[in-house]
Amino acid sequence: MRPEAVEAMLAMLENGFGNPSGSHRMARAARRAVDDARDVMAETLGCHPGEIVFTSGGTEADNQAIVGTLARRPGAHPVCTAIEHPAVLVPVQRAGGRIVPAGRTGQVDLAALAAALDSSVAVVSVMLANNEVGVVQPLAEVADVVAAHSPDAVLHTDAVQAFPWLDVAGTCARAGLVSVSAHKFGGPKGIGALVVRDGVGIEPLLRGGGQERDRRSGTQNVAGIVGMAAAARVTVEERKATVERVAALRDRLADGLLAAVPGTIESGVSDVGPDRSHKIAGSCHLCFEGVEAESLLFLLDQEDVCASAASSCASGAAEPSHVLAAMGIDPALGSLRLSLGWSTTDDEVDHALAVVPVAVERARGSR
Repeated sequence: MRPEAVEAMLAMLENGFGNPSGSHRMARAARRAVDDARDVMAETLGCHPGEIVFTSGGTEADNQAIVGTLARRPGAHPVCTAIEHPAVLVPVQRAGGRIVPAGRTGQVDLAALAAALDSSVAVVSVMLANNEVGVVQPLAEVADVVAAHSPDAVLHTDAVQAFPWLDVAGTCARAGLVSVSAHKFGGPKGIGALVVRDGVGIEPLLRGGGQERDRRSGTQNVAGIVGMAAAARVTVEERKATVERVAALRDRLADGLLAAVPGTIESGVSDVGPDRSHKIAGSCHLCFEGVEAESLLFLLDQEDVCASAASSCASGAAEPSHVLAAMGIDPALGSLRLSLGWSTTDDEVDHALAVVPVAVERARGSR
């Protein structure tokens, strides 16, 4: 967590126990804190404060976007890409939606997207940056395709992985629904937000007291909301410098491992060369021949390298990555997801460069 977020949360945890829905002095103070945080989130996401809906995280925000939109149009269809986070992919599949393929570099097939769209489509979900391989989608082109073929459909983008690295406020301006989650940019876990543009109708998942303008009932997590806003503010203020610094670290890490470990493939780049211009700075995703991901992760954990194989919410699962499968990458290859962030240091990269090649060699020898 960013220290600014910790400081903001501690202040609320110690002195801000009031329920924002109440009317007494403590409640009013809590409501002011939530309102101030809503203003910050609106500024960083490029929307009006009233368009912010606080959620328990990215999963709820994604579910709300898909399920809530479909509830307003019974019988309509959702559409998403094959590389979406399960929080989008599963609701779309369960609603009988249409899944659009992605190419070898992980970007959506725009022609296939156009073919999947018609007047029966209610919501189209294309994530801004992939959570596993870090590939950035051409959201402006996606918006053009949706407007041309399903003008009544709402465009949703999962910007959870993108927020630390991309100008979400500008890039997502044409999306009617935008999801973010605080822990991706130095805030606490268990808090997120969904941008619901004025004029976009969704049904709430949670009903009860009518909080969040009757779009998400439940007593607000005041400390979490305040912590998220503090982290979002400093993330945006420092984003340009952070991206430049972390991208250099990522390139050194990826290039070093590609050179040191034979039989290594970098995901989401062309076969011609490691052009990472369409990937977020914090993503280093590699696949190794002759390696089982589970064994590799175990060996790395022993050496104080905390990594994942696929989506971080399912990194311990033996199931092959649906993202890599959609990109046409052999599921037999052992995948390694190394994530860098605002706090990543040169020493940490040096440690990974020293440890990963040895761990890969050991994992190969154990097969």
